[in-house]
Order: sequence, then C-alpha cells, then structure tokens
Amino acid sequence: MSKYVLKASDIEPLLEGLTILGTGGGGSPKLGRAILENDIIKKNRQIIIETPEAISDNATIVSGGIMGSVAFLDKLDTEKLIECWEEKFELIEAIELMSQYIGKKIDHVVPFEVGALNTPVILSLAARMGISVVDGDSLGRSAPETQMASFLAHGISLTPMPLVDTEGNKIIVVGQKEATFADEVGRFVIAKENVGMGANSHYAMTGAQLKQSVIPNTITKALRIGKSLLEARKSGSDTIQAVVEELDGLKMFEGKISSLQAEDKGGFYITNVRLEGKKEFEGTEAKLVIKNETMALWVNDKLKSVFPDLVCMLDTKTGSGVLSTDLKMGKNLVLVGTPCHSRRREGLMNPDIAKVFGGDRYGCPELRFVEMEELNRR
Repeated sequence: MSKYVLKASDIEPLLEGLTILGTGGGGSPKLGRAILENDIIKKNRQIIIETPEAISDNATIVSGGIMGSVAFLDKLDTEKLIECWEEKFELIEAIELMSQYIGKKIDHVVPFEVGALNTPVILSLAARMGISVVDGDSLGRSAPETQMASFLAHGISLTPMPLVDTEGNKIIVVGQKEATFADEVGRFVIAKENVGMGANSHYAMTGAQLKQSVIPNTITKALRIGKSLLEARKSGSDTIQAVVEELDGLKMFEGKISSLQAEDKGGFYITNVRLEGKKEFEGTEAKLVIKNETMALWVNDKLKSVFPDLVCMLDTKTGSGVLSTDLKMGKNLVLVGTPCHSRRREGLMNPDIAKVFGGDRYGCPELRFVEMEELNRR
C-alpha cells in the first residue's frame, strides 16, 4: 500500500515507537500526542503517509522540524502551545520562505528525524498544507544537529535553510562553507533569551534524490514497534523482548543510574550517565554520553556503540522509551542497541562527512565510527 491515512487509534503506538527510536531526544510524546489528537480528532485533518517509491522523481520535497533543546521543549505549556500554533505555526512560515526562495511549490515533506515531537510536527505541517508526508527520514533515529543527515551524506545541500523563531524573527541561511554553519546559526538564534525554540526548513530535493538518500519506512516502523510493545504489555509478555525483536537489536545493558551530570547548554541537553549493572549485568558498569540523544556507550570501559548506531533507552517495567530529560539518579534502564541503516553508514566513508558526524561534535574527539556489530564481537 503506497499511501496510509493515520487514524486516531494509531496515535498511541506511533508515539511509543517514535520515543524509542528517538534515542533520548526527538521531543516529548506528551506534546506529540497533543499535536496529533488536535489534528486527527479535534480538527479532522487528514494525515497521509506515502512510501518513498510512490513519489514522483520530479517532485519537490523538503525536510524540517523544530529546533530547541529537549529541556526547553519539556517545559512548554502544551495546551497553550497548541492554541498558539492554530494561530501561527512557525513551520508553515519556514516552508513558505523555502518555497519563495527556491521558486518551487513544495509537493511533499519528509521528517528530519524520527522522534515523538519532530515527526508529529511534520505530520501536522503536511496535514495543514494538504500534502503527504514521506514514510522515512534522514536518520532512522533522532540526532542533535541538522547536518547529521543521510541527505547531506548523499550530496543534498542543507541550505537554503529558513528559520523562524517564536518571537517572529526570520532568517535564511543561503549557503555555508562548513557543514555545521547553518545549525550553529540556528542554535545561536534559539539560544537567545526569551526564544528557546524555532522551526526550520532544509534539504530541498527532488523525488529522485529522495529515493537515493532517505532512510525508508521509518514512520511505519515506529508504528509497528509501538503496536508490538502495547500488545506485549496487554498480554503480560516481555515488553523489552518485544522491542528487541522489532528493532532486530541487542540488549546491551540493564542497570541503575549511579551518576548523572546534565547541563542545558547552547540549545542542547548534554548528559553524562553511569549505570551499575543488574541481573545478568551485575558487577559491570556502563557509561553513556548524551547530546539530546545517546551518542556513545561503553560497558566496563569498552566501547560498545557510536553514533549514528542506535542505543535506545527503555524503562525496565514498561518497555517505553525514555527521554534524556527524564533521567534521574536511581532510575532503572535497559539499553538496547541496533545498527543504523546502511545509507547512514555509506556517508561515513567520506572523511569530510565523517568529521561533521564525529565524536568532537559531542565532546569525544577521540572517537571514530566503528560498526556496532564489530564492537560487540570483541
């Protein structure tokens, strides 16, 4: 089926899956739920999800999302924000700026990332515009910076990048020499006092380019993960195992947070976490580095995962995904790893691309990407 219309009954499982794939970031499911319920139930808007293969090669597609630290987004008054977005939706303003600048009508949108806020806002954007959302994204997970995308790795320009903040300021980054420049400009804008959040549009591409670069079918993947989790919870079966199987993943650690250092800095939520092992991991220790999302994992000082491979943080009791802002001393977690899509890895063969995805972007300049499969054979 090339097209799927999202139903009210899909909201809960979709958000469960998006939160898991968000790897600690991607925004709050509470806000994501409010957005989808407002669109589907209250406003009766139609959210159409379309497979990448169904998109015309000549179509114009753009990506985009909300910029802001997960800590700031977590503090928002959900009801008030939904009301404000009915009057002024910054994502529509950003995409209109993009359309004006490139001189083309936008035919479809594709999420930048899979996450419990940044996917629903793109679904809402498409519904308000009367266009479809591509079933995919640029990551197969969430990530802290705009250049960390399979689109860039496959030769699609991040710029032009219009940005509209909540105060009504508008800019367009028309080009960049360094791949990180546009994101850094955006962070500078949203980090200003009384701002904290903005909406951007980027990675304008053709349908042909989309098919070569998108991480495919990630929205329906999130929906499938969520449905399996909810079915396991309802039947009383192992929720963690249900998620591991849907992710085709690996249970990498289970334990309790024993050390936590967190700071909201420069538009990011930076966290260093240590966990004491429990059950089969008794007597071991894990370390996580998080920049909004999980970026690297060590167990007993041995590296086990590096971005862009995924480390999903799950609640030990419910199997639900855990946001980095919800981490607290003594909290019990299960860490499940799964390899990123091959299209994400292809770009890392280019040293220039690997640099803007690399460890120096999250405080670990010594790290270079090694596939999770290799790290866990050692």
